[in-house]
Amino acid sequence: MASNVSADPVPDFQVIAEGTRFPEGPVAMPDGSLLYVEVRGGTLSRVTSNGSIEEVAQLCPGGHGGANGAAIGPDGAAYVCNNGGFPWSEVNDMLLPVDLATGSTIPPGYTGGWINRVDLATGESRVLYREYDGVRLNGPNDIVFDTAGGFWFTDMGKADHRSWDKGGVYYAQPDGSSVTRQVWPLLTPNGVGLSPDGQTLYVAETNTGRLWAFDLDGPGRVRRPAGLGHGGRLLAQTTAHLDSLAVDSAGNVVVAALANGLCVVSPDGSSVRFIAMPDSFTTNVCFGGPELRTAYVTQSDSGRIIAFDWPRPGLPLAF
Repeated sequence: MASNVSADPVPDFQVIAEGTRFPEGPVAMPDGSLLYVEVRGGTLSRVTSNGSIEEVAQLCPGGHGGANGAAIGPDGAAYVCNNGGFPWSEVNDMLLPVDLATGSTIPPGYTGGWINRVDLATGESRVLYREYDGVRLNGPNDIVFDTAGGFWFTDMGKADHRSWDKGGVYYAQPDGSSVTRQVWPLLTPNGVGLSPDGQTLYVAETNTGRLWAFDLDGPGRVRRPAGLGHGGRLLAQTTAHLDSLAVDSAGNVVVAALANGLCVVSPDGSSVRFIAMPDSFTTNVCFGGPELRTAYVTQSDSGRIIAFDWPRPGLPLAF
């Protein structure tokens, strides 16, 4: 794990969207637009290249649920994790996805979480998965496709006033035909991503501040340990609450670290660097723009999405 931890100041940035309701799940598109979700609003939306905002799809019928991580699949559709919703608390005008009085993340009317497929041309959406092996998904959070056309997603689970669900990592097909659980248990797994060679899966845990690396034996297959445990290598242990992540072309894992900004972890875990952000709730990051040298970061306290230059290209996504 890291022997070198450093901190950088807030970079020069541009605000590309504001007034959103807890933005997450940014996806930079080839036409210069940016997809993102609003967790509180339950929508998949688009910031166009001229700065206007368009709603693509409403993903929380009747106000139930909460859109979360998003990714583009091999068919050009968007695939969106739905965390099942949260009870929201407000402190000094800041929205928090938890009932602060009880510590519960289970909202009224909660029926579990799910995975949506969204046609970006029409806005039509359908639910692909609500359960694994007869057990409902509780809080799907983040998602990434591999070059084989399948996708990894985390299920963060839910908490009540006394207990937390055991979370896990799943691999699924975009046609709704198959979902398998590949890592279990984890405590509040959130961000998920792949190394440049596609041989390593990265998973960030929110409440523990841990970043795990899992060796893969092929598409959708985590290498199994000989003994007990889930087989992950602890790449970094931080004091931050980790959220979603992206990977750059050098293999650095860039993790949104909520109040700590961005956490940049070298591929071997020997270096951990924090980059301060102008918001107390930095939740997601992706790369886009010319040569993928622009970092887009969701700021869920202020409801803004910002962009700034990254020192190297980001890692191209599978689709």
